[in-house]
Amino acid sequence: MAEKTWVVYLLKCRDNSLYCGVTNDLSRRLRQHNGEIKGGAKYTQARRPCELVYQEGCEDKSSAMKREYNLKQLSRIQKERLFERGA
Repeated sequence: MAEKTWVVYLLKCRDNSLYCGVTNDLSRRLRQHNGEIKGGAKYTQARRPCELVYQEGCEDKSSAMKREYNLKQLSRIQKERLFERGA
């Protein structure tokens, strides 16, 4: 069985806030954030629905967590530039 790829992602919540996270199963994680299955972050529970606006694959969990930390240090404008570039 192949290992799942680690992903850093940004969600845009109903209140227009951004949420950054890390996972190795993005589709399951999105379903959790949107309340379709149990789990998800407390932050997103009160801000549903959440829309995936950015994702970035990483080599492993450690590099994904480092990248998540880097993304969280960016300003909102810098984060928006990341996902607007792909639009």
